[in-house]
Amino acid sequence: MVTGATQVPLRVEYDAAHGGRWTSLRGGGRQWLWRGPQQGRHGVRPDDAFVDAGGLEECLPTVRGEPDHGEVWSRPWRSAGPGTLVIQRPTFVLTRRITDSGGVVVADYRLAADPGHRFVWAAHALLGLSPEARLDAPAGTPTRLHPEAAALLPPGTWPTDAPWLTGAWPAPAGLTLDTFGPDDGTALGAVLLDCPRVQVVDESDRLTVELECDGQPRSTALWRNLGGWPEDCPYRSIGVEPMLGAAFDLADAGPADAAVVPATGEVTWRLTISAHRTH
Repeated sequence: MVTGATQVPLRVEYDAAHGGRWTSLRGGGRQWLWRGPQQGRHGVRPDDAFVDAGGLEECLPTVRGEPDHGEVWSRPWRSAGPGTLVIQRPTFVLTRRITDSGGVVVADYRLAADPGHRFVWAAHALLGLSPEARLDAPAGTPTRLHPEAAALLPPGTWPTDAPWLTGAWPAPAGLTLDTFGPDDGTALGAVLLDCPRVQVVDESDRLTVELECDGQPRSTALWRNLGGWPEDCPYRSIGVEPMLGAAFDLADAGPADAAVVPATGEVTWRLTISAHRTH
């Protein structure tokens, strides 16, 4: 419970036919999910280039890399009961059940695969936030900056041939990331390690996102695009993304940077999203 605030009930909508994408997360007269300018999302075929339509995209088994944003966002999911969807791929089966009873959104996931199967999953949630919004996470959380941040650092700061640079939240390598502010023409990705719970604060509203999963690396990814991407027609988009794993690209993930299916042949996890408003 957030001190000095009342709960705002949330309701969620999703599109099973188009990657299970969350299309709405609404409460208290506010739509939390941002909608992007790119057209053609409904015409996507499997393994097409990513179309940034906004909402929340399910990214599995990678976020960046091949295929971009993973295999499941570009494919239809099938219904398996109330609030439950399934998608089957050659190497895994993913089941997701979403409920919003009591105004708190709970998404339960189960991935079945051969023992030892490695993957990264992220709930790629793009949020509609004001320039006054900020991201609350524990101070000192190790945070990996990804290569696009190198251009924002003094020459010679970025380590040679390294996939990331690690610093302490909220200002790894001196880049202040917890406040968003107005558009400044920058865009960067970061991963907050061992950080399963964060809060987005936007004026009187607060969105709390928490990821539960035993025995797997839990992170929060941040996509902080303040009008710096794409190069040909930049726009503003802010992604706050609960993640299993610690790297955007599965190909970059070391032994401790990806989720691994145990001997039981399955991994289960829970994503909980709640909202509050101060008086």
